[in-house]
Amino acid sequence: MTDISSEISHNWASSNARSRISRRYRRDRWLRNTGVGAIVVAMGLLGILLTSLAFTGYVAFTTTKVKLEVFLDPAKVDRNEPGKASYRNLVREAFLANFPELKKRKNKREAIKILSSGAQYILRDKVMDEPELVGQTISVLLPLSDPFDQLYKGVVPRRINALARNRIASFESLKQRGLISVENGSSYLSLAIVVGPAILKNPKRGPLKKIMRRAFAELFSGETGRVNYKILSRDAVKILQARIRKDVNFAGDKLQVKLPISPIYDALNRTGKAEKLNPRFKSEKVLDLFDALVTRGMIASPFSWELFVNSDSRFPELAGLAGAFSGSLLALLVCFLISFPVGISAAVYLEEFAPKNKFSDFIEVNINNLAAVPSVVFGLLGLAVFIGFLGMPRSVPLVGGLVLALMTLPTIIVSTRAALKSVPPSIREAALGVGASKHEVVLHHVLPLAMPGILTGTIIGLAQALGETAPLLLIGMNAFIPSIENVGLLDPATALPTQIFTWGDSPERGFVSRTSAAILVLIGFLVTMNLLAIYLRQKFETKW
Repeated sequence: MTDISSEISHNWASSNARSRISRRYRRDRWLRNTGVGAIVVAMGLLGILLTSLAFTGYVAFTTTKVKLEVFLDPAKVDRNEPGKASYRNLVREAFLANFPELKKRKNKREAIKILSSGAQYILRDKVMDEPELVGQTISVLLPLSDPFDQLYKGVVPRRINALARNRIASFESLKQRGLISVENGSSYLSLAIVVGPAILKNPKRGPLKKIMRRAFAELFSGETGRVNYKILSRDAVKILQARIRKDVNFAGDKLQVKLPISPIYDALNRTGKAEKLNPRFKSEKVLDLFDALVTRGMIASPFSWELFVNSDSRFPELAGLAGAFSGSLLALLVCFLISFPVGISAAVYLEEFAPKNKFSDFIEVNINNLAAVPSVVFGLLGLAVFIGFLGMPRSVPLVGGLVLALMTLPTIIVSTRAALKSVPPSIREAALGVGASKHEVVLHHVLPLAMPGILTGTIIGLAQALGETAPLLLIGMNAFIPSIENVGLLDPATALPTQIFTWGDSPERGFVSRTSAAILVLIGFLVTMNLLAIYLRQKFETKW
């Protein structure tokens, strides 16, 4: 017999062999480093997302409030019927008592806007819960309106820049050319205007305005961009008209005139700042009143439990997620009660009882495809079947739960089949060997061992359903819910994702932080559900 090993020889010390080994190690290192780099990039992007949400949304977890001393006059508040009192007047009187210097109705009306429009309802609810307070002077924390809430938190400034960079650059070019001067505390622009005899005889404002704009545009004839006529004051035409009428003995067709510039450019010329009062505030006087409250120590910013216990509101400082919590809970309950038993039953049949033929293969392929179908398709299906064909009401958790159940079913079926496959065949064979029937093998032995994996897949499917927005929007589950007293399966409701979508579309500045805070709450729920799935899998998983 020939010794094969003696015929095959390889010189592992040769340069060729060392080169191949070195190249193989380099590829191994490249693969490991690529995997580590991908993880770092993913974690970095996740960190950026969470940091931006936290930076924007942390202010929504506090609410700026003012501490007022309110006297519940028995003549105005009936202890037997406290809900019929005018709490708006009570709050108004208690607030304005801090500013006795305000005499005019206009000033009082501006001052009361520091308070939230919902402050009266907070006082009403407190008195209705404790009617024995009538006749006493109570201390109550009432929320401020959204502009002052954002001002106290430092989200919005008192004054804003009124001019864009290109506008400031155009004005600076006029200053460098010596065309801007200051006289008697006001800024003027020197302008050479060409006028004809007809204009001198009858200086009407219409033709003068065109002539003045033409002369102003010639100052920027060599520059690109749109000419900003707002540098000139609104009274410039009137002053030019008066100047022409005054110079009756004017000879020639060219008039050198100094015209006033607008207040914002006048401030830029004299102070170097082109700022104006933030339009969210009515006047400087209102800001002075707010500063007085801060100085007296009447303003506080405690934790905002209102974000969790209040329902939706048109006012950002009062809006909460209670209605969204209840709607999401009811929809997920319907989703679980339908998708869990149906999904497990379908998976058990396909994995344990269905014959292996082309029809079962067709069903399996389509279930796997349904797991990858966009959620908006399930929303269209629910809109067509449940609302269009069956005539079920819109915006209700029952329809939302049915749509989410359709979307979650493929995920539960796929994960349940994978859990059933992970049970060793020896378990089935041993049970059959001692005389158990097929269904006893499945119910008494296979299912209990596969249950950790089934629960994991179910929780992950429900977590996916909790974060879906498109199907719920299509069935109209984004109703405005000011109260959760009558929220049921057949009552209009909203959900956490649709509430986030609604707040994100609101123009008020306070809803920006409310939206980020709601996203953080939703992420917290999703993380909790995924951690629960991991815990259940590790707690009950059987090692083979």
